[in-house]
Amino acid sequence: VLHEFSTIEGVVEDVTQIILNLKKVSLKVESDEEKSLEINVMGPANVTAGDIVGDGDVTILNPELPICTVAEGTTFHAVLTAEKGRGYTSADENKARKVDMPIGVLPIDSIYTPIERVNYQVENTRVGQRDDYDKLTLDVWTDVSLAASEAISLSAKILTEHLTIFVNLDD
Repeated sequence: VLHEFSTIEGVVEDVTQIILNLKKVSLKVESDEEKSLEINVMGPANVTAGDIVGDGDVTILNPELPICTVAEGTTFHAVLTAEKGRGYTSADENKARKVDMPIGVLPIDSIYTPIERVNYQVENTRVGQRDDYDKLTLDVWTDVSLAASEAISLSAKILTEHLTIFVNLDD
């Protein structure tokens, strides 16, 4: 395809919808190198994240995620690249990192965060005879790549690193 507003003959979803579905794929990449993944499915078929094939360094964590629907007599072929990262990288930033990107390569946003949602609640609580304590309750939803307890621990570590600059400030 030439651009994200294209359609693919024999595929129900347009390229924009396929890209949105690919952004939802959760991967665990065990290597520091960029990895090449491939989808090659002959229709009729419902293409899912489980159809993505790579080497042993990449694990698909949500293989049941639908990507597209392919009609009979149509082959859906896509080559994907994946790498480790942190936070979020826009499609424009991904495009700028790759010099001389050939026509037909569509960079998409990279969403590295395993955190789906966080909720917190602060309540008054009693400890012994004292009732002037606060209790913090965190509800953390993650994808399957990171447990909620690990996410909280890592978040606290990152926050500590960011705040250490203030520890030795002189007046």
